[in-house]
Amino acid sequence: MDRDGVAAAIAAADRVTVLTGAGISTESGIPDYRGPNGVWKKDPTAMRLVDINAYLADPAVRVEAWQERLHHPAWTAEPGAGHRALVDLERTGKLHALVTQNIDGLHQAAGSDPELVLELHGTIHRCRCLGCGYETPMQTQLDRVRAGEADPACSRCGGIQRSATVAFGQSLDPGVLRRAVEAAATCEVLLAVGTSLRVQPAARLIDLAPKALLVIVNAEPTPYDHRAAAVLRGRIGEVLPALVPST
Repeated sequence: MDRDGVAAAIAAADRVTVLTGAGISTESGIPDYRGPNGVWKKDPTAMRLVDINAYLADPAVRVEAWQERLHHPAWTAEPGAGHRALVDLERTGKLHALVTQNIDGLHQAAGSDPELVLELHGTIHRCRCLGCGYETPMQTQLDRVRAGEADPACSRCGGIQRSATVAFGQSLDPGVLRRAVEAAATCEVLLAVGTSLRVQPAARLIDLAPKALLVIVNAEPTPYDHRAAAVLRGRIGEVLPALVPST
């Protein structure tokens, strides 16, 4: 199926679920982790910053992680054409859910309804205490880092804090995962955008939508390409707008 065929299928559908990964945000200047030029390929030691056991055990890891958050590209990134195209899809009334593996908040910044955005891996825009669960705006904690606190403790219980994102060794939010599973199982078209489909349990959503028309938009091959009705290469900011019905 070519682009025109996919666009026609989306136009004819009533329930479209979208799964997005890092690839949709790389065009906004946020590097991915696993790609050929990903953060972990360039510096494998950076993985320890997102390992919950290393984070809890080693104060030096926490200090480095806070510096990484302080300079995270999400603070200056702007939504790309791919993000805006999904807002256009939402306006048609066809978008059932926007499931994302990204933590950058660019879907919401583009105008996507936060109620439709399911952040599987959490968000960098919030900070959470690992002791009592108290949440605060990330910028509140980064202000403390700028003021000289290398590893700011929870203001409520004194516990260790980190971004409200899912680290290696942590489980996904069961409520968010449940909604994502339901969205995959009940859609007519499942559009996977900018994701390697190698990270579980996100990739498992494909298996939970056996009756849906699977469309993959990704620069690199995925383990599910053989299952897809269409695999579209090219820049996401160019491909997605061509697939979305005009409102």
